[in-house]
Amino acid sequence: MNEKLAWNKQVDHPLQAWEWGEFREATGIAVVRAKGMQITIHPIPHTPWTVGYYPKGSEVSREQVEAIKKVARENNCIFIKCEPKIESKAPSEKLKKELLRLGFVPGRPLFTKYNFVLDVSKSEEELLSSFKQKTRYNIKVAQKRGVTVELSDMTADFERYLALTKETTERQGFYAHSSSYHRKMWETLGRQASDSAGQLSAHLLVARYEGQVITTWILFRFKETLYYPYGASTREHREVMANNLVMWEAIKLAKKWGCNTLDMWGALGPEPDKNDPWYGFHTFKSGYGARHVEYIGTWDYVAKPMLYHLYTVMDNLRWLWLRTKKLVTKKK
Repeated sequence: MNEKLAWNKQVDHPLQAWEWGEFREATGIAVVRAKGMQITIHPIPHTPWTVGYYPKGSEVSREQVEAIKKVARENNCIFIKCEPKIESKAPSEKLKKELLRLGFVPGRPLFTKYNFVLDVSKSEEELLSSFKQKTRYNIKVAQKRGVTVELSDMTADFERYLALTKETTERQGFYAHSSSYHRKMWETLGRQASDSAGQLSAHLLVARYEGQVITTWILFRFKETLYYPYGASTREHREVMANNLVMWEAIKLAKKWGCNTLDMWGALGPEPDKNDPWYGFHTFKSGYGARHVEYIGTWDYVAKPMLYHLYTVMDNLRWLWLRTKKLVTKKK
């Protein structure tokens, strides 16, 4: 077994896959692999310090905590942000107390602590019956209006994805990765063999209506799970309900590829705020009968307490400025 497949065998999320590390290295970010953890190292501009990021790890053992401390020392990290893929149940309260004792503190989330996870091992009939009535109706509307959905590796369709991503983020009022980030991701992950066991690969799913691409999704395939991390659509032709059909086709694609789960990448909490920019996405995902999951959240291992305090103050001011800027822009 080669090094990549051996690494992937011990992790269970795309952001921990070897290929994801290759992509991040291609963007100029250092990647450290230690004790089953893939940690990215992010320089703080104009300073000698860095911030580490360890997303979606499957466990937090004592051995890993020691490795995190070592990575922080060797890379001059002020802190390392950890967002474990551990569901928040009664046993997790003990883990949270242990994290606090070991020098971790609750941190600002980069990844939402909530998610929708759908079991796609059921039959298509069982899955459809678990959807909300409005969701089933919208799927039929898209089918009757002639919307078609297919996988694509065409350059023109990927360029359309980039354009629609820009349009969607501006319309919804949230921040997204740059076009160069998405291009490099597609160059790295979109070239992977889709039938290679244990290998992370990216796939472009597009919906066409009257000859025009109106919805584009990027899907990640990793092990027995299909992930829906990125999606974008145009405001035009919203009445044909293309997004609902795309999700249904993604579910069928997961079944075709032998996956047992569709991971929808993120959601809001159990009582979502209607004014939240992500409310529409949350409501859309909730229509497919998926399990609403809560993880234990974001935890920062603080290596340099005084600098961490200063960093936190500056980061809070930065986000306040960004939110104010967004509100001013929307009013114009």
